Amino acid sequence: MQKNKVVVVAGPTASGKSALAIDIALACNGEIINADSMQVYKDIPILSACPTPKDMATVPHHLYQIYDASHNGTVVEWLDKAVEKIHACWQAKKIPVVVGGTGLYINNLIYGTTTVPENSLETREKLRLLCREIGLRNMYDKLEEVDPKTASRIQPGDTTRIFRAYGIFLQTGIPLSVWQSQPMIKKLPEGQFVTVKLLPQREELDQRCFSRFDQMIQQGALAEVVKLAEQKLPDTLPAMKALGVPELMMFIHGECSLDEAVALGKLHTRQYAKRQKTWFANKLFADVYTKECYYGQKNLINDVKKRL
Repeated sequence: MQKNKVVVVAGPTASGKSALAIDIALACNGEIINADSMQVYKDIPILSACPTPKDMATVPHHLYQIYDASHNGTVVEWLDKAVEKIHACWQAKKIPVVVGGTGLYINNLIYGTTTVPENSLETREKLRLLCREIGLRNMYDKLEEVDPKTASRIQPGDTTRIFRAYGIFLQTGIPLSVWQSQPMIKKLPEGQFVTVKLLPQREELDQRCFSRFDQMIQQGALAEVVKLAEQKLPDTLPAMKALGVPELMMFIHGECSLDEAVALGKLHTRQYAKRQKTWFANKLFADVYTKECYYGQKNLINDVKKRL
């Protein structure tokens, strides 16, 4: 087994990544590190499809449910924590198995991250007040004036990306596009990555997305969102935008029936899985890949073991 190996398991939601990661970890003396931007939140373990307590008892799992929903988790924050866990695995002679569907996290880990700073709490509050005062469309127009290159890649209704880009300019006086033109920094330059991609066919993935959403409802997803609603958190927070949360919030607020909320949740999950699949197919090189969901195929485990 070569030094500094890291296994990365990537693919769209409902493709069986978590189960594959567990089987790889069991076969290769590994520990699992989360790379899903929603599974870091304590408040939504059902809707984010977090591994079950039984799964977590099978092999060590890290970086799951580490934040409250009120926390605005970032890729920089995750990356620092993931690198720390990977080093700890190496120190313990274990193979780190990084698994998730958040392409940005995985891309930054493998290929490097930009030098772009995070918006401070003070900046985020300024943005929130400014948006309330002048509206999102006018904020977009301001972004277009100071950073037309970035604005051209953002939809006028994309609150998160507008806040991010305009906030960077307010905070630093430098457009986001200029920051992003700087050389990438690798936080784990010594890492030797073995990447596994799951890219299932559309029909198979759609059915699994729909079935899993139904299962989440049966397991108590609505109660999760009721508790989240009681916190009266801003809907701009990442946890408030997790798949199923906005849709079930609509039901809680009397804006639609439960059946309508579930149908919307399934639709948006399907659309998200399609975007994930496209991103991973085009952006992420893989040493091992399959066009199926994971059902325990031994050849995938063996292909990974050969590369360690």
